[in-house]
Amino acid sequence: MFSQDVLDLTIKKLKAQTANILTLSNLFLGCFAILFSINNNLKLSVLLIFIAALADRFDGMAARKMNIESELGKQLDSMSDIISFGVAPALLLYTGVLYEFGAPGAFLTAIYIGCGALRLARFNISENNGYFTGLPITASGCLATLCFLAVPYWPSPIFLFIMLILSILMISPFRLKKM
Repeated sequence: MFSQDVLDLTIKKLKAQTANILTLSNLFLGCFAILFSINNNLKLSVLLIFIAALADRFDGMAARKMNIESELGKQLDSMSDIISFGVAPALLLYTGVLYEFGAPGAFLTAIYIGCGALRLARFNISENNGYFTGLPITASGCLATLCFLAVPYWPSPIFLFIMLILSILMISPFRLKKM
């Protein structure tokens, strides 16, 4: 009987933490993407950011499906998102192309991260009404990462413009219906 109770309690605890484990997977993938960007392994960084997006997609799904949504999970998700879809894509683009522009490239990299943080903070204090205000940081990070794949084909100055546009879209007041 005792071992069955321990097993049941362990399964219950694991179930309760499933979404947070997926969220932490998102965070770790983002951290590794940053480290690989720093070490100039940009292709692996791209892959890790896209895998982080999958983990981000499934953490919310798991929380809703298992009815384990929490304020802690919401905050942890935002902190993970700023790493995986704010810092990681910005550093990827900076390392891959924006460094060529010196201060303007560094400035737009920092602006992108700042707008992402502002967007997440605004999301965390807003009512969950079925809409996103501004471009979600996950979408922005995935778009920036996808654009990185065009570095060999597009002129370098276009990436300054892309970072500026994505930054503005994240903090803009337009509304998108949640999927």
